[in-house]
Amino acid sequence: MTTKRTGRVATKSAPGLHPHVLVMHGPNLNLLGSREPKHYGHATLDDINRTLASRGDAVSAFIETFQHNHEGALVDRIHQASRDHVDFIVINHTSVAIRDALAAVAIPFVEVHLSNIYAREPFRHHSYLSDLAVGVVSGLGAYGYELALEYALHHLQNRTPHGSQKTEKAH
Repeated sequence: MTTKRTGRVATKSAPGLHPHVLVMHGPNLNLLGSREPKHYGHATLDDINRTLASRGDAVSAFIETFQHNHEGALVDRIHQASRDHVDFIVINHTSVAIRDALAAVAIPFVEVHLSNIYAREPFRHHSYLSDLAVGVVSGLGAYGYELALEYALHHLQNRTPHGSQKTEKAH
């Protein structure tokens, strides 16, 4: 299990100021770098987490990473995310239990898959999360986490003081 907290703020603040993003890595992702590199690349989990932490530091965002090989621990961390006032979740794992936990806390999230799940075995083609997710990133390797974090930061920057999204007026 890996839990790392980076950034400067541990509590929820005004929209756009010091967002708290939780990045969750599911089972077997602790083996990145050595696990099936043709599908998952050569970046290690620490490489990915360092890159995300660096981006968070650059914009004064609180980036927390969490990896566990036991699904129940992931569910527990999602429940805790609500109490911790997490603003956004980036997650790489799919299951009914994870879906139910994410639905219960109603924190916006992006689902990430390192490999292109649609170019792999048929059982990987189905996600239990994608219909609830703000977005899905698949097949872009470690860079997919960076894109998901950039979207999360953009999404949070565009919140109103009451937490809803700002809308742009058409001209």
